[in-house]
Amino acid sequence: MANPRKHMVNNQVISNAAKVIQKGGVVAFPTETVYGLGADAFNPMAVARIFEIKERPAFDPLIVHIAEADGLGLLAEIENKELVDKLIEKFWPGPLTIVLPKKSSVPDIVTSGLSTVAVRMPDHLVALELIRESGTPIAAPSANKFGMLSPTLASHVGKQLPHVDFIIDGGKTTVGIESTVITLSGNGFKLLRPGVITVADLEEVLPEIHNMRENRLQSPGQLKSHYSPRIPVYIQGESAIKGDLGNAGYLALSPLQNTGEYQLSLSLSTGNDLREAAVNLFSALHQLEESGVKFIVVEPVPETGIGMAIMDRLRKAAYQYK
Repeated sequence: MANPRKHMVNNQVISNAAKVIQKGGVVAFPTETVYGLGADAFNPMAVARIFEIKERPAFDPLIVHIAEADGLGLLAEIENKELVDKLIEKFWPGPLTIVLPKKSSVPDIVTSGLSTVAVRMPDHLVALELIRESGTPIAAPSANKFGMLSPTLASHVGKQLPHVDFIIDGGKTTVGIESTVITLSGNGFKLLRPGVITVADLEEVLPEIHNMRENRLQSPGQLKSHYSPRIPVYIQGESAIKGDLGNAGYLALSPLQNTGEYQLSLSLSTGNDLREAAVNLFSALHQLEESGVKFIVVEPVPETGIGMAIMDRLRKAAYQYK
């Protein structure tokens, strides 16, 4: 089957995409983080198609996207409204997902049978309008094959997922990596997945809790191997590099120096900027994957602030090649 047509953004395109959602279809759409693969969160058959298209295991729960803070009440039982309101005021709309006790109306397929649901409000006008036009919260993981590189362009979606009903082309995403995910306990939070909203950012609102014990996945991105290109990834200083560097791609944080031994070298930032690096990370990995190199060598970045999220994605990409 040929790749689905990509539709450039306008009001009619969003309206048409919303009709696809309402009829139980699956739509790929841009958010500020990465492109999402969305379906009506209250339609279990539609949500099942997300798992089918992505080849995603049923034990990995989905994030549900809302357009208004009031929509949270449709999905979750809010046990500590004061804490949740503080987080919403500070970080929504934006790349923060909050895991909360779910309402019984949320289908189990969305939450992988868990008693909790992961919810966020994206900071992207197209995503917000699509949710509003659809008239329902939208369950949406990243629009890629399970475990593979996340999409930051509509072309990345079409390359990996030829069976999507509709793709909204909103250009390149502005954050470039998936949302930070937290769960709440007592008067604080526990980090489940790092993102561009850092622990330090969150601690300006709530204290971090370190002694919570969880035995099951509560959100996407908690597996050890994830976000992987189709070719091996090695992190300098952490992995034994296997292969001729002349057949390799090199990915650096900083402007490139002395990388002539590699077939192709790319830099994530023109000025050692971790936020810029996060925006460009998946696009650069896609570019290297498509270039014909046999494997990728990555320069590690400092694990401060957003660097923690970048290294989380890189270690998951490299895990199976250790």
